[in-house]
Amino acid sequence: MSTPAEVWSYRTLIANLAQRDLKARYKKSFLGWTWSLINPAVTLGIYTVVFGVFLKGTAPVAGNGRLTSFALFLFCGLVLWNLVSGVINNSIASFLGAGQLLTRTYFPPEAPMVAGLTTVLIQGALELAILWGFMIVLGNVSWTFLISIPIMLLGACLAFGVGLVLGLGNVRFRDVGYLVGIGLQVAFYATPIVYRLDQVGELAQRVLVFNPLTAFVGGMRATVYELELPTTNEWLMMGGSATASLLIGWWVFGRYAPRVIEEL
Repeated sequence: MSTPAEVWSYRTLIANLAQRDLKARYKKSFLGWTWSLINPAVTLGIYTVVFGVFLKGTAPVAGNGRLTSFALFLFCGLVLWNLVSGVINNSIASFLGAGQLLTRTYFPPEAPMVAGLTTVLIQGALELAILWGFMIVLGNVSWTFLISIPIMLLGACLAFGVGLVLGLGNVRFRDVGYLVGIGLQVAFYATPIVYRLDQVGELAQRVLVFNPLTAFVGGMRATVYELELPTTNEWLMMGGSATASLLIGWWVFGRYAPRVIEEL
């Protein structure tokens, strides 16, 4: 199992892999990196129309006491969700795509996974900056914005731990990739992103609080939309789930990755 220090010693390789991924992502595309903004904007627009207009979704009053915007309330949750789902999907693709390199020369198998994580974090930072920008323009701004950064990083740790394990499984059984797509769809609607937690029944609320992503979405909305700090329970859930996921995922990947590299 590679240690974080050993992986860090290959930081130049990680940076090169991340740079290659960023360049290849929109290669031969006329709009290039603009697509990284168009895709989440279109998704936000669709969900806003369907759940905000057709299904009459509502948002609470924002932290400034004036703003009431379902689109921005929704965007707070989508920024976190896009990061989590992006890290999981990219982790699977990064390990599979590094097969030829891993079989030709030695470097920690975690390196391409970390490179993939880096590219998604850059995308997440762009989306978070756009969210901040809208809030600032509309006068809903506070120092609590800064707290959304560690929340995003904890969310990335949670997703990365899951992605490490799923990346291994996808090499042995390619069905894992398809199941992940289905699982993410279920997880999306099992997380209060397009709806508020207080809009579902009491029994559903008791079940949803055990979903770690509920705390992450709640924390994002608290810091950026409501201009408040996450609750103690939310911090415990976010910190505990992210730490457990990363430690378990890193251990499992480090133990079994050498056995599956030959199958890449």
